Parts: sequence; C-alpha cells; structure tokens
Amino acid sequence: MRIEKLVKTEKATFAAGCFWGVQHILDRISGVVSTRVGYIGGKTTDPTYRDICNGDTGHAEAVEIEFDPAKVSFKELLSYFWRLHDPTQRDRQGVDVGTQYRSGIFYHSDEQKKVAELSNAEFDASKVFSKNAVTEIVAAGLFFSGEDYHQKYFDKNDGHICHVLRPR
Repeated sequence: MRIEKLVKTEKATFAAGCFWGVQHILDRISGVVSTRVGYIGGKTTDPTYRDICNGDTGHAEAVEIEFDPAKVSFKELLSYFWRLHDPTQRDRQGVDVGTQYRSGIFYHSDEQKKVAELSNAEFDASKVFSKNAVTEIVAAGLFFSGEDYHQKYFDKNDGHICHVLRPR
C-alpha cells in the first residue's frame, strides 16, 4: 500500500508589471507548486487581455502562486516580489504604462496582510530606491485566469524577459 503525503499549500497573488516575466521568475523558486497569470483587482467580470489593455477595467496583470509554506514562506516570496520590479513606479513598469501594470500584493489572509505591510515598510526603510513603494496591498478578490497563450509565455517563446531579479 502506497501512502502519499498531502501537501498543504497556500496562495499568493502579486502584480508587478507584465505578468510574463513575473511568472517566469516565480516558477523557478523552490517551494512554488504552480503559477498562473491572469487579472485581478478590477470591476469587469471575466476580462480578456484585450479588455484590460484598454485600461478601463481596473484589473492588474497578476500572477497567482500556489506554494508550499513548509518550503518557502510568504515572506520569502515577498523578498522576490520587491526585487523583480520597480515598486516605486505608479501604474507602469519600464515601457509598459497603465493601471494594468501597477504594483500590488493581493493578500489571502489577515496574516498575509500583516506580513505584506511589514515587508513594505522594510523595503521603504532599505532605501533600495530613492522613493518609497507605491504598491497597493489589498484583499484578493476574484482572480480571472489569463488566456492559454499567456500561460508560461517565456517557456513557449524565445525572447527578451521583461523582468530582472535584483540581488539581495
């Protein structure tokens, strides 16, 4: 008889500009079980990529992460989040401009909210950038999965990855 160990996972949801590069980096972290790109934080039900590109849905491009907290903590995931984009830029990352490219942490529990707020304060105190983060920290609402062609985009397509992980 084979007994399998059940792994208790948690979710985290981050918006940090173009979701392709964010997913590509997060997928390579030990303890991340799965990721999916999609849209969160807006008013439109079941938006498409074309919808959010118009900039009036209120949704952000985001990555929903399923992770094993025994292998990687939410706090550790946040350390990647702060390093893989410029959280001091409002509604943009590099050449991508619009509210859909904003920086955001969408928490799934009161504990995640506390950890995210503390992590944000630590980031600001570190003075990695001359300005403080403009990252929104809000409760996760409905997450709408992005189209199939956006999932694991850089694994399917050669090209320039739009995010670089800064050293600690």
